[in-house]
Amino acid sequence: MANTEQIAAPKGPSLIVQMGMLFAMTGAALGVGWFAGTYLKNSEKPAPPVKESHQKLPTKETKKEGETTGPVLVELASLTTNLAAPTDVWARLQVSLVFDGTPPPGMAENIHQDLLAFLRTVKMHQVEGASGYQHLRADLQERAAIRSGGKVKEVLVRALLFE
Repeated sequence: MANTEQIAAPKGPSLIVQMGMLFAMTGAALGVGWFAGTYLKNSEKPAPPVKESHQKLPTKETKKEGETTGPVLVELASLTTNLAAPTDVWARLQVSLVFDGTPPPGMAENIHQDLLAFLRTVKMHQVEGASGYQHLRADLQERAAIRSGGKVKEVLVRALLFE
C-alpha cells in the first residue's frame, strides 16, 4: 500500500523567542524615547528670571497738550487710479492708518503717495476673490510699515471699489 507520510508544517520561532523579541523591541523603543525627550528638554534654554524692583523710581512725564501716547487713527484721502491691467479698470481705495503714537508731520502723506504708486502696479487678476483681497491688504500693510519705519500698526480698508 501507499506509504502515508505526514508532511510537517514548518515551525516558526517558539513562543519564548517571540516574547523575548517583544520585550527587547519595547525596551529599545522606551530607551530611544527617553533619550530623545532628555535631549530636547536639555536643549531648551529657560528664560533668565526677571528681577523685580519694588522701589519706585521717579519718572518725569511731560505731556504736551494734544499729544497722545496710545494708538492714533489717521484717515487718508481716497486713492483713485487705474490698474496696471486692464488699463480701463479704475480702482478707488479708502484706507485709514493706525499709528503707534502721534505720527510725525508729513508721514501720512508719504504713505498715501506710496500706496497710490503701489495701487497703480496692481493687476485685476491679483485682487480677484477673497484671497486676492487678503493679499492686497497684506501688501498695503507691509508697504505702510516699511515707509513709516514700523510706526504703522495696521492698515484699515474702509472701501474698495472697481469700475
